[in-house]
Formats: sequence, structure tokens, C-alpha cells
Amino acid sequence: MPENNELRKAGLKVTLPRVKIMQILETCEPRHMSAEDVYKTLMEAGEDVGLATVYRVLTQFEAAGLVIRHNFDGGHAVFELDDGEHHDHIVCVDSGEVFEFYDEEIERRQHQIVEEMGYEMVDHNLVLYVKKK
Repeated sequence: MPENNELRKAGLKVTLPRVKIMQILETCEPRHMSAEDVYKTLMEAGEDVGLATVYRVLTQFEAAGLVIRHNFDGGHAVFELDDGEHHDHIVCVDSGEVFEFYDEEIERRQHQIVEEMGYEMVDHNLVLYVKKK
């Protein structure tokens, strides 16, 4: 199982709750899930994993670099697998839906602005908050 290797590489012991949660994160749609979403998915699948365990495992995954936690304005924390690919986010303020996007021109322009100011970008996070017209 690929998730077992991921857990071992991250220095985490392979446990049933960790494997189950990793499977959910690898296959979930939408890609951004709260701890409650993960818990609900586990319950629907008949898995006996408590909400406190889900929170603990997601925090361990974050510390190990397996997931990224996002705290979008007006909402609770959501998690996504860290696949190493940079992308930005659009958050619908009405529905709470989160969409990913990548735009080469926006990325280029951000780097250009930072350079013009005499700095080097080490990281960034762009979140656009939208609502339906």
C-alpha cells in the first residue's frame, strides 16, 4: 500500500487509523477536508475511529509534512495532501467551497514585485474570496 510507505518515510508508525485517514485524503473529492469531514467519511465507511483521533492524526500528518493545513477566513481548518505542487486557492464565501488554481502570469508577477522591492520570495499563499454574482 502506497500510504504505508508514505507514513514510514515520514517517520510515523503504520496504524489502522493513520492508514484509513491517509486513504481518505488520497481519494477524497473535494481535495480539502476538515477533520469533521474526515470523521464523517470514516463513520459512513463503518470505521471505528473517534474524532479526537482524527484531529491527532491530522496534526501528526501536518508535523510530518504529509498534509497542509489551511485556515481560510470565516471557516475552520481544512487539510490537503502536500503533493509538492504549488497552487493558489479560491474560496466561495457563500458555500465554503475551495477551488485550486495555478496561473503562470500571477506567479511571475508576484516574483517580479518582490524582486523589485529588493527581496527574494521564500513562500507565499494567495487566497481569493469570491461569491456568485
